[in-house]
Amino acid sequence: MAAITEGTSCLGVLLAAGASRRFGPDDKLLAPFLGGPLVARAASALDAAGCNAVAAVVSSPAVAARLPETFARVFIAPDQPMAASFHRAIDLARERGAARLLICLGDMPGVPAELLRRLRRGATSNACTIGGARMPPMVLLARDYAAARAGAEGDRGARRFLAALPAEGLLKLTPDQARDIDRPADIAGAEAG
Repeated sequence: MAAITEGTSCLGVLLAAGASRRFGPDDKLLAPFLGGPLVARAASALDAAGCNAVAAVVSSPAVAARLPETFARVFIAPDQPMAASFHRAIDLARERGAARLLICLGDMPGVPAELLRRLRRGATSNACTIGGARMPPMVLLARDYAAARAGAEGDRGARRFLAALPAEGLLKLTPDQARDIDRPADIAGAEAG
């Protein structure tokens, strides 16, 4: 497991602690996807995004075991609302003195590393959009950590902070990039895309 050192310029964090209730009894992040577990696809893109360090917020030891060795594992209790993972990512960035925090979701396998690199290099906090909806992946500058954390509660995560971002700077996602996996049928659609 990789160490996250003090003064990290950009910390990449994969949020991978969800309960995946809509997926059924199995953990969706471990579902087979293009030759590996679903979580590996998003982790690989984040790993290639050029961050100084990468970590994953997880609640399952099985998911943690399927992450690349480059990822530090940060555990939270299972069955927490989405905001708990988001809070933990921001807290980790603060603890490590990261100037910016790049956040990705473990159930969005279509996000390419190049888009993450573009987010990481931006001059402001930013996120993505499709059809007017604002969504992760997102990057936060250190000056925005407190505001982003304060606005996240329950299963809304970063929604309030995302709504306040200027529309003109948002990076546009394609439908394949924006697809998240919620149900088993979503796997086949994402693999075909």
